[in-house]
Amino acid sequence: MKVEIKTSRGNMVASLYENDAPGTVANFVKLAGEGFYDDLTFHRVIPGFVIQGGCPYSKNPGDSRIGTGGPGYTIECELDGELQHHDKGVLSMAHAGRDTGGSQFFICHGRENTRHLDRNHTCFGRVTEGVEIIDSIRQGDKIETIVVRED
Repeated sequence: MKVEIKTSRGNMVASLYENDAPGTVANFVKLAGEGFYDDLTFHRVIPGFVIQGGCPYSKNPGDSRIGTGGPGYTIECELDGELQHHDKGVLSMAHAGRDTGGSQFFICHGRENTRHLDRNHTCFGRVTEGVEIIDSIRQGDKIETIVVRED
C-alpha cells in the first residue's frame, strides 16, 4: 500500500510498512481517508533532522497549541519489526512518550541525526518518489491532502 502526500512544495509517494507496523499503518490510512490531514501544516521543521506534521491545531497558524494535538486517542508503538530504522525519507510516528502517538508523524532528513529514534518511534513507511521534496519543506508549508493508493 502507498500514500501520496500532496504538499504546497510538491508531492511525495510513500510505501507503507503494513507487515512491520500494521496498527500504525491502519491508523494513518484511516485518518488520511477521513481527510484528517487535509490543510494541516508541517509545524516542526528541523534541518538535517525531520519535518513533522499532523497536528490538528496547525490549521490555525497563531494557535499556541500547535504541536500538541492529536486525533483524540492514542495508539501503541510497534518497535519490534525489521524495518524500524530511521533513515532518509522514513515516516515515523511522533509521540510524547511510549504509546502516546496518534496523528502526528515525521519524515526523516537522513540517518546521521536520527539513529537514536530507532526502536523508540514507530517507523511505518518510506518516501520512494519525490524524496527531494523533503528537503524543500519549510515550517508552515501545507499538507494539502494525503491520498491512499492500493498500487
